[in-house]
Amino acid sequence: MSSRPIYLDCHATTPVDERVLAAMLPYFTENFGNPSSIGHVYGWKAEAAVKVAREILADAINATPEEIVFTSGATEANNLAIKGVAEAYFQKGQHIITVATEHSAVLDPCDYLKTLGFEITVLPVQKDGLIDLTQLEKAFRPETILVSVMAANNEIGVLQPLAEIGSRCRDAGILFHTDAAQAIGKIPFDVQGMKIDLMSLTAHKVYGPKGIGALYVRRRNPRVQLSPQQHGGGHERGMRSGTLYTPQIVGFGKAVEIALQEQATETQRISQLRQRLWENIQQIEGIYLNGHPTQRLPGNLNISIEGVDGSALLLGLQPIMAVSSGSACTSAKTSPSHVLTALGHSEQLAYASVRLGIGRFNTDEEIDQVAEHAIATIQSLRKQTSLVNIRS
Repeated sequence: MSSRPIYLDCHATTPVDERVLAAMLPYFTENFGNPSSIGHVYGWKAEAAVKVAREILADAINATPEEIVFTSGATEANNLAIKGVAEAYFQKGQHIITVATEHSAVLDPCDYLKTLGFEITVLPVQKDGLIDLTQLEKAFRPETILVSVMAANNEIGVLQPLAEIGSRCRDAGILFHTDAAQAIGKIPFDVQGMKIDLMSLTAHKVYGPKGIGALYVRRRNPRVQLSPQQHGGGHERGMRSGTLYTPQIVGFGKAVEIALQEQATETQRISQLRQRLWENIQQIEGIYLNGHPTQRLPGNLNISIEGVDGSALLLGLQPIMAVSSGSACTSAKTSPSHVLTALGHSEQLAYASVRLGIGRFNTDEEIDQVAEHAIATIQSLRKQTSLVNIRS
């Protein structure tokens, strides 16, 4: 058995696939040119590699290569989408709609816009984590310029009904943005059919490198206007200045290419692993599944556990498995998960929650080992709590 814990935190990040690394390596060494240097062969090779990656990403979501804007990750893409639309459409309106369970990379830019005079409507979710579409439509106003709803939640894995949201936004003449960082390569996307106008993507959730992402920006029907948030050189059609990081971009493209090729088989395999783990853990009482039971990412299992202390739970699980209690981006905060409290959980139950992210390299044997250790840990902690209560 490996001395390292079993990795089950694939919503935080994923290991770089060896095939992705192999594709990237030449662009650190012999093909090191700047893709903007179009006067010599070094630049041409880099430019060609970027073009291929851009085409892969565009094909993956049924867009055109010109609609892909490379960024440093999904956080930057979210900021560019939300702040960029806010500045560009300021004269049309100052109202934006989002959801209580969004990632902080969406909620924080919205909070910032409040300080500039924008009105932000934050929709609640139902107990299963899905939004109420009727409630969404009721929130529309003549001055609403943007709706931002994430494709797949980073904590509970819930898949929002993007096509239905997009259709309602399009009918109302409102731009629709989705944070698809967790979903790209795992579920099918069609920005045309789903009527998505802006989509944030990242590589490191799909076995690609960290530090590279992209924003899809619709060019027609309607043509989306964005005010750039980073200036200096006019790269990416003026929307995001800065020298393109060719090795990372190549890796992003390769990662998405592999994910799409293997999507059908991997979805089935990983879903079976998740179900295997859930069925085993359910042997003990007082464990609740967070989020919709079926409308969720294949590898997501987020559970809350009665009768245990959250910190003690994570500490007890650590020797065998690498998991988290929520978003890796807010792990330093001491407050309970805003996603779980939005589902109606008490603070105590929200603290006593674990997010298990099953991925490409997990096996049946690992899942069984994780289930066995999790059950033993929970039973031990409950016994200790009972003894403390008796003595007190």
